Amino acid sequence: MNPLLTFLVVLIGLYGLSTSKNIIKSVFCVTITEAGVILLFLNLGNLEGGSIPIFAEGLVNIVDPLPQALMITTIVIGSTVTALALMLCIKIFHHYGSVEWDVVLRDGGEE
Repeated sequence: MNPLLTFLVVLIGLYGLSTSKNIIKSVFCVTITEAGVILLFLNLGNLEGGSIPIFAEGLVNIVDPLPQALMITTIVIGSTVTALALMLCIKIFHHYGSVEWDVVLRDGGEE
């Protein structure tokens, strides 16, 4: 995959995050940005014509498995953070009656 396309995915996520008025949409935009960053790291760790480093003789071009291992960890942590953020959105909805940033920020100080 072209690094320019992965950078475009990151920019789409950041654009959505900056223009979203809904908290749930903001959570999904953060997830899209995270997916773009993961794709960028996997793309940068790729070696054209490289082979996997598993018990073979005469390997010259070996792909580094460290970025892949780090990104699978990032995916697991990111899905957990997304689930937690969506649960907080449910709590915000129960408390304020809305998931719009304007309503929550306006009514945030009135307790």
